[in-house]
Amino acid sequence: MLDNKGFDLWADGYDKSVQLSEENDEYPFAGYKDVLNTIYNIVHKREKAKILDIGFGTGILTKKLYDDGYEIYGIDFSQKMIEIAKEKMPLASLIKYDFSKGLPEEIKDNSFDYIISTYAMHHLEDEEKNEFIEKLENYLNKDGKIIIGDIAFKTRELLEKCKTNYNEYWDEEEVYFVFEELKESLFDKNINFIEISHCSGVIQISK
Repeated sequence: MLDNKGFDLWADGYDKSVQLSEENDEYPFAGYKDVLNTIYNIVHKREKAKILDIGFGTGILTKKLYDDGYEIYGIDFSQKMIEIAKEKMPLASLIKYDFSKGLPEEIKDNSFDYIISTYAMHHLEDEEKNEFIEKLENYLNKDGKIIIGDIAFKTRELLEKCKTNYNEYWDEEEVYFVFEELKESLFDKNINFIEISHCSGVIQISK
Protein backbone atom coordinates (compact mmCIF):
# COMPACT_ATOMS: atom_id res chain seq x y z
CA MET A 1 0.00 0.00 0.00
CA LEU A 2 1.22 3.52 -0.75
CA ASP A 3 1.88 5.63 2.32
CA ASN A 4 1.24 9.37 2.36
CA LYS A 5 4.67 10.09 0.84
CA GLY A 6 3.83 7.71 -1.99
CA PHE A 7 0.61 9.59 -2.63
CA ASP A 8 2.46 12.91 -2.46
CA LEU A 9 4.77 11.72 -5.23
CA TRP A 10 1.82 10.42 -7.24
CA ALA A 11 -0.35 13.51 -6.78
CA ASP A 12 0.68 15.48 -9.89
CA GLY A 13 0.26 12.50 -12.21
CA TYR A 14 -2.65 10.87 -10.37
CA ASP A 15 -5.48 12.11 -12.60
CA LYS A 16 -3.61 11.11 -15.77
CA SER A 17 -2.85 7.59 -14.54
CA VAL A 18 -6.49 7.12 -13.57
CA GLN A 19 -7.62 8.39 -16.98
CA LEU A 20 -5.40 5.92 -18.83
CA SER A 21 -6.74 2.93 -16.91
CA GLU A 22 -10.33 4.14 -17.33
CA GLU A 23 -10.08 4.80 -21.06
CA ASN A 24 -8.74 1.28 -21.62
CA ASP A 25 -11.58 -0.17 -19.49
CA GLU A 26 -8.98 -1.91 -17.34
CA TYR A 27 -8.57 -2.70 -13.66
CA PRO A 28 -8.33 -0.81 -11.40
CA PHE A 29 -10.05 2.33 -12.73
CA ALA A 30 -12.52 1.03 -15.32
CA GLY A 31 -15.73 3.02 -14.85
CA TYR A 32 -14.05 5.73 -12.76
CA LYS A 33 -15.90 8.70 -14.31
CA ASP A 34 -19.21 6.84 -14.17
CA VAL A 35 -18.63 6.13 -10.48
CA LEU A 36 -18.07 9.84 -9.81
CA ASN A 37 -21.03 10.87 -11.99
CA THR A 38 -23.31 8.40 -10.21
CA ILE A 39 -22.39 9.83 -6.81
CA TYR A 40 -22.72 13.39 -8.13
CA ASN A 41 -26.24 12.68 -9.40
CA ILE A 42 -27.29 11.08 -6.10
CA VAL A 43 -26.07 14.11 -4.12
CA HIS A 44 -27.72 16.50 -6.59
CA LYS A 45 -31.15 15.26 -5.57
CA ARG A 46 -30.76 17.79 -2.73
CA GLU A 47 -30.26 21.43 -3.63
CA LYS A 48 -28.28 22.18 -0.50
CA ALA A 49 -26.26 19.73 1.54
CA LYS A 50 -23.29 19.47 3.86
CA ILE A 51 -20.80 16.91 2.60
CA LEU A 52 -17.82 15.10 4.11
CA ASP A 53 -15.46 13.57 1.52
CA ILE A 54 -13.11 10.93 2.92
CA GLY A 55 -9.92 10.55 0.90
CA PHE A 56 -10.80 13.34 -1.54
CA GLY A 57 -7.46 13.18 -3.40
CA THR A 58 -7.13 15.98 -5.94
CA GLY A 59 -10.79 16.93 -5.47
CA ILE A 60 -12.27 15.98 -8.85
CA LEU A 61 -15.73 15.14 -7.51
CA THR A 62 -15.82 17.56 -4.60
CA LYS A 63 -14.78 20.46 -6.87
CA LYS A 64 -17.97 20.00 -8.92
CA LEU A 65 -20.08 19.89 -5.77
CA TYR A 66 -18.20 22.88 -4.32
CA ASP A 67 -18.86 24.88 -7.50
CA ASP A 68 -22.55 24.02 -7.18
CA GLY A 69 -22.64 25.62 -3.73
CA TYR A 70 -22.47 22.57 -1.46
CA GLU A 71 -20.69 22.92 1.88
CA ILE A 72 -17.56 20.77 1.66
CA TYR A 73 -15.48 19.13 4.37
CA GLY A 74 -12.72 16.71 3.45
CA ILE A 75 -10.12 14.39 4.94
CA ASP A 76 -6.97 13.22 3.16
CA PHE A 77 -3.52 12.19 4.38
CA SER A 78 -1.52 13.56 1.46
CA GLN A 79 -0.35 17.15 1.96
CA LYS A 80 0.35 17.48 -1.78
CA MET A 81 -3.16 16.38 -2.74
CA ILE A 82 -4.65 18.74 -0.15
CA GLU A 83 -2.67 21.62 -1.70
CA ILE A 84 -3.96 20.73 -5.18
CA ALA A 85 -7.55 20.46 -3.91
CA LYS A 86 -7.28 23.66 -1.84
CA GLU A 87 -6.42 25.66 -4.95
CA LYS A 88 -9.66 24.41 -6.52
CA MET A 89 -11.77 24.86 -3.36
CA PRO A 90 -10.34 27.69 -1.21
CA LEU A 91 -13.37 27.87 1.13
CA ALA A 92 -13.66 24.13 1.76
CA SER A 93 -12.61 22.72 5.14
CA LEU A 94 -9.85 20.31 4.13
CA ILE A 95 -8.11 18.42 6.92
CA LYS A 96 -4.89 16.42 6.80
CA TYR A 97 -5.61 13.16 8.58
CA ASP A 98 -5.22 9.42 8.11
CA PHE A 99 -8.76 8.02 8.25
CA SER A 100 -7.41 4.55 9.04
CA LYS A 101 -6.98 6.03 12.53
CA GLY A 102 -10.64 7.12 12.64
CA LEU A 103 -11.87 10.69 12.32
CA PRO A 104 -10.15 13.97 13.25
CA GLU A 105 -11.25 16.15 16.15
CA GLU A 106 -12.06 19.00 13.73
CA ILE A 107 -15.19 17.26 12.45
CA LYS A 108 -16.45 15.67 15.65
CA ASP A 109 -19.02 18.40 16.37
CA ASN A 110 -20.40 18.24 12.83
CA SER A 111 -23.05 16.19 11.10
CA PHE A 112 -23.52 15.70 7.36
CA ASP A 113 -26.19 15.06 4.77
CA TYR A 114 -23.78 12.97 2.71
CA ILE A 115 -20.54 11.26 3.61
CA ILE A 116 -18.82 10.25 0.39
CA SER A 117 -15.64 8.34 -0.35
CA THR A 118 -14.16 7.40 -3.72
CA TYR A 119 -11.29 4.98 -4.28
CA ALA A 120 -9.99 5.30 -0.72
CA MET A 121 -11.58 2.77 1.61
CA HIS A 122 -10.02 -0.24 -0.10
CA HIS A 123 -6.96 0.59 2.01
CA LEU A 124 -8.85 -0.73 5.07
CA GLU A 125 -9.24 -4.38 5.97
CA ASP A 126 -12.83 -5.67 5.77
CA GLU A 127 -13.35 -5.59 9.53
CA GLU A 128 -11.93 -2.06 9.65
CA LYS A 129 -14.32 -1.01 6.87
CA ASN A 130 -17.29 -2.31 8.85
CA GLU A 131 -16.19 -0.51 12.03
CA PHE A 132 -15.49 2.71 10.11
CA ILE A 133 -18.90 2.67 8.42
CA GLU A 134 -20.53 2.18 11.83
CA LYS A 135 -18.63 5.27 13.08
CA LEU A 136 -19.56 7.33 10.03
CA GLU A 137 -23.24 6.59 10.50
CA ASN A 138 -23.12 8.56 13.77
CA TYR A 139 -22.26 11.69 11.76
CA LEU A 140 -25.24 11.52 9.42
CA ASN A 141 -28.16 13.92 9.61
CA LYS A 142 -31.67 12.54 9.40
CA ASP A 143 -32.16 10.97 5.93
CA GLY A 144 -28.39 11.19 5.41
CA LYS A 145 -26.41 8.73 3.29
CA ILE A 146 -22.96 7.22 3.13
CA ILE A 147 -21.96 6.80 -0.52
CA ILE A 148 -18.86 4.80 -1.40
CA GLY A 149 -17.52 4.56 -4.95
CA ASP A 150 -14.63 2.16 -5.27
CA ILE A 151 -13.11 -0.93 -6.78
CA ALA A 152 -15.95 -3.24 -5.82
CA PHE A 153 -17.61 -6.49 -6.82
CA LYS A 154 -21.07 -7.87 -6.21
CA THR A 155 -19.73 -11.33 -5.35
CA ARG A 156 -16.45 -12.96 -4.33
CA GLU A 157 -16.62 -14.98 -7.57
CA LEU A 158 -16.52 -11.79 -9.67
CA LEU A 159 -13.56 -10.48 -7.66
CA GLU A 160 -11.64 -13.72 -8.24
CA LYS A 161 -12.42 -13.58 -11.96
CA CYS A 162 -11.01 -10.04 -12.18
CA LYS A 163 -7.98 -11.08 -10.17
CA THR A 164 -7.28 -13.92 -12.62
CA ASN A 165 -7.67 -11.61 -15.62
CA TYR A 166 -5.33 -8.96 -14.19
CA ASN A 167 -3.08 -11.16 -12.10
CA GLU A 168 0.09 -9.38 -13.24
CA TYR A 169 -1.22 -5.98 -12.06
CA TRP A 170 -3.32 -7.06 -9.08
CA ASP A 171 -2.53 -5.19 -5.86
CA GLU A 172 -2.48 -7.76 -3.07
CA GLU A 173 -2.21 -5.06 -0.40
CA GLU A 174 -5.56 -3.52 -1.25
CA VAL A 175 -8.80 -5.03 0.09
CA TYR A 176 -11.69 -4.55 -2.31
CA PHE A 177 -15.37 -4.41 -1.47
CA VAL A 178 -17.46 -7.54 -2.01
CA PHE A 179 -21.01 -6.26 -1.70
CA GLU A 180 -22.68 -9.51 -0.68
CA GLU A 181 -20.18 -9.93 2.18
CA LEU A 182 -20.50 -6.28 3.26
CA LYS A 183 -24.29 -6.55 3.27
CA GLU A 184 -24.11 -9.66 5.44
CA SER A 185 -21.76 -7.92 7.90
CA LEU A 186 -23.96 -4.80 8.03
CA PHE A 187 -27.20 -6.78 8.07
CA ASP A 188 -29.05 -4.13 10.09
CA LYS A 189 -28.37 -1.36 7.55
CA ASN A 190 -30.32 -0.16 4.53
CA ILE A 191 -27.65 -0.86 1.91
CA ASN A 192 -27.59 -1.24 -1.87
CA PHE A 193 -25.10 -1.61 -4.72
CA ILE A 194 -24.95 -0.11 -8.21
CA GLU A 195 -22.57 -2.04 -10.44
CA ILE A 196 -20.68 0.38 -12.70
CA SER A 197 -18.01 -1.72 -14.46
CA HIS A 198 -16.40 -5.14 -14.16
CA CYS A 199 -14.35 -3.80 -11.24
CA SER A 200 -16.23 -0.83 -9.81
CA GLY A 201 -19.46 0.03 -8.09
CA VAL A 202 -21.29 2.47 -5.85
CA ILE A 203 -22.49 1.43 -2.39
CA GLN A 204 -25.20 3.43 -0.62
CA ILE A 205 -25.88 3.09 3.08
CA SER A 206 -28.87 4.98 4.50
CA LYS A 207 -29.51 5.87 8.10
